[in-house]
Amino acid sequence: MPVSVEDTLTRLAAAWNDGDAAAYAGLFTEDATYVVFDGTVVRGRAALEEGHRALFAGPLKGFRMDPPTMAVPVRYLGGGDVAHVLATGGTRPPGHAELPADRSSVVSFVLVREDDDWRIAVFQNTRAQR
Repeated sequence: MPVSVEDTLTRLAAAWNDGDAAAYAGLFTEDATYVVFDGTVVRGRAALEEGHRALFAGPLKGFRMDPPTMAVPVRYLGGGDVAHVLATGGTRPPGHAELPADRSSVVSFVLVREDDDWRIAVFQNTRAQR
């Protein structure tokens, strides 16, 4: 059964919450581009997995992510095999029921259809303006 773009983003949050770097990175294309809120650029699934393994074991251990909230409807491009998602969200530190304002982000995703699944090809995280 085909997976929706929204399902992929829900699985992204679940992998984060499980601290599962392999599952998290597995939702990205092999050659994904990942831009962190501070402008750091990470390239490729393997680098994403390695970096998130360190984050999940260290400074972001126990942080929680809700599935991203669509800021606008999913925009399908390229005959429907490419999708752009503009979403809001962020990660909550342990013990926080609500997302602190200084951790709120606007995230732009470009996803591509691979068989019956969607993979994230581009991820751009920008801290939201307060």
